[in-house]
Amino acid sequence: MVLLALSAVLATTMNAGAESSRDDEAASAAPKAAMVADASAEAPARAQKWGPLYSPFDAANWLANFQATYIWQHKPSLRALYSGPNSLATDSETGYTLTATLFLGYRPWTQAEIIFNPEVIQSREISKLTGMGGFSNGENQKSGGPTPTPYLARLFLRQTLNLGGSTLSVDAAPNQFATTVASRRLALTVGFLAVTDIFDANSYAHDARTSFLNWALWTYGASDFAANSRGYTLGAAIEYFHDAWAFRLGRFAQPKESNGLPLDYDIIAHYGDVAEVEHDHTILGKPGKVRLDGFHNYARMGSFRDALAAAVQTGGVPSVANVRRNQSKFALGIGVEQAVTQDAGLFARFSYNDGRTETYAYAEIERSFTAGATTKGKLWRRPDDTLGFAYALNGLSDAHRDYLSAGGLGFFIGDGQLNYGLEQISEAFYAARVFGEMWVSVDGQYVVNPAYNKDRGPAKFVGVRFHLEL
Repeated sequence: MVLLALSAVLATTMNAGAESSRDDEAASAAPKAAMVADASAEAPARAQKWGPLYSPFDAANWLANFQATYIWQHKPSLRALYSGPNSLATDSETGYTLTATLFLGYRPWTQAEIIFNPEVIQSREISKLTGMGGFSNGENQKSGGPTPTPYLARLFLRQTLNLGGSTLSVDAAPNQFATTVASRRLALTVGFLAVTDIFDANSYAHDARTSFLNWALWTYGASDFAANSRGYTLGAAIEYFHDAWAFRLGRFAQPKESNGLPLDYDIIAHYGDVAEVEHDHTILGKPGKVRLDGFHNYARMGSFRDALAAAVQTGGVPSVANVRRNQSKFALGIGVEQAVTQDAGLFARFSYNDGRTETYAYAEIERSFTAGATTKGKLWRRPDDTLGFAYALNGLSDAHRDYLSAGGLGFFIGDGQLNYGLEQISEAFYAARVFGEMWVSVDGQYVVNPAYNKDRGPAKFVGVRFHLEL
């Protein structure tokens, strides 16, 4: 009886609560419906600007990739009427590079990305990395060696702010999350990286690990862009995209000494500035791009004319190391790329610097024209394979020629004297996909007038490249 009474009381109470709850819900139904409608209206606008709602535990916010590249090259013996301290050796030589990189990434909040790349290199350089303006292996570093050396390649933050326009899909890749962005947006990148991560991103010749090997072919040869001896630097860049246009501006740290490893972090006193305007277009329905780049380096550099004048007074051999002072170097780059079919494309670059001062961070090239083409192997039933041909024509300023003719040495070149001629480089490669993301390439280069000297060469290089991505 007691249990029956308690059950009756409980049922009465629950019914009364339910009636009250229904009354409350009815009273608040209209405001709640309005709030839902408002949120639904705001969601597309928010997603357009900031992207989808952020979840720190979503696997899509983590990135992990790996690459390893081994490049072996052989140079047969070559003729030379004389040799200097920085000459390409006349003897037969063999060299190699082995690099491995972890591409790690995390999205800490909406439209932000933190990228971290630890890297290791082991190498043996042909002719101790001297004797050419456009050296034969883009993986070679000025601080490599036979002992595996780990170091920090990249650690940077990239923040994107969508500003409207159409929505574009971005595929996942090393150092790139799969995402969507607006065709009109701002992107800010700050940290440790390579200048070429942002500027001159040519689709056909931009990475010695997958395409052309020669230094003169994978970016502007005469840019002398800011970097330490491993090719990386600290800096910041801002990019503005407006549909078919992109505008980029960056400032980066120079090495403390010419072609050195330690960086000068005072980017107010010494720096490398880069500006780029890029335009996308279509010709006969095929995509292409045109780029205009400007470079301004300010660092403690030696002038060729100053070195020559000092040598006249002392009666010695000119040396830029003896006349270094704070001064500027200006450079210009123009790049074009154009698809001609779905599987084939062309590219060309022209670059020029004022040629007054020593090479401070990149290659001993002051005028350069390059052109080339790549095509996929669909015609011979190897749709993923790539075949490429390219040509580079490199030159020096009058001041640099006079300096070398008088016996002066640069960081890379110096035969003791000079019978000047344009350095001409021809390169061809074939990259075959073996399985998965394992690629094997064969490469050949033919160099006329190495280090701009008609009294040397020609030089030949044959190489094999193994490249793995995970």
